[in-house]
Amino acid sequence: MRAPWNGAARVLDGKATASALKAELKERVAALRERGVTPGLGTVLVGEDPGSVKYVAGKHADCAEVGILSIREDLPATATQAEVAAAVDRLNADDACTGYIVQLPLPAGVDTNAILERDAILERVDPAKDADGLHPTNLGRLVLRASGPIDSPLPCTPRGCIELMERHGIDLAGRNVCVVGRGVTVGRSIGLLLGRKDVNATVDICHTGTTDLAEHVRRADVVISAAGSPGIITPEMVAPGAVVLDVGVSRVVDPATGKGRIAGDVADGVDEVASWLSPNPGGVGPMTRALLLANVVETAERS
Repeated sequence: MRAPWNGAARVLDGKATASALKAELKERVAALRERGVTPGLGTVLVGEDPGSVKYVAGKHADCAEVGILSIREDLPATATQAEVAAAVDRLNADDACTGYIVQLPLPAGVDTNAILERDAILERVDPAKDADGLHPTNLGRLVLRASGPIDSPLPCTPRGCIELMERHGIDLAGRNVCVVGRGVTVGRSIGLLLGRKDVNATVDICHTGTTDLAEHVRRADVVISAAGSPGIITPEMVAPGAVVLDVGVSRVVDPATGKGRIAGDVADGVDEVASWLSPNPGGVGPMTRALLLANVVETAERS
């Protein structure tokens, strides 16, 4: 499937692609407003974790950019399980809220699964308002519907990966894709999207415990790494001309400065082997945020 390749990797520019996607969403929101429908994105933020505060602020800035209403439920770190559950209930009942997310991580003492699943607290997040696309009901629909349309929110980061490649002219049909990582946010859910008939890729799901991971990666036309293991994908593992997406996020200490920084899964030098490479940051991250907005807009359009 791969054409001979001898050169530096081209950049899968997530920032520019997300910007184009948001411009399209802005037009769709304007059309909805003409019909008297204003999409609304809600967030539940518990505590003041710096990363979470920054991420949620970015989501609401994105909303302002495309014309989506922002709805915030900000709670102190001391909030009880019942108080967080009440915030979820308010967003479920709020007709102005088209979709929402519960920002993770939640502080100690709040049972994440109880908020996100119906097991303990009647699955408080309404599946129709699941802006992240990770509710068990919505993932179950992905499992059941390998072909045909899906009328529920899709996982944002996996969808962002596919959209990023497709908008750069990369055809995934028939491609061998190696996914490294087994988390529900990316690893397990992206296989469901890649295997759908409208994408038609062949997927190999690997992880940090895979025997001879390098061999699996080397066979792939496309490598998507979301293991959260800095530098796990090395140049020697990647076939010349492969497409590589770096979705991993880890916090490491820079030995030169002693300061913390974000590191991806892809080691230096892969850009000399791959034909396409997503930067980290600036690759899949902006696409995730844009597809969160897309989920909200599409839910409003379906309504």
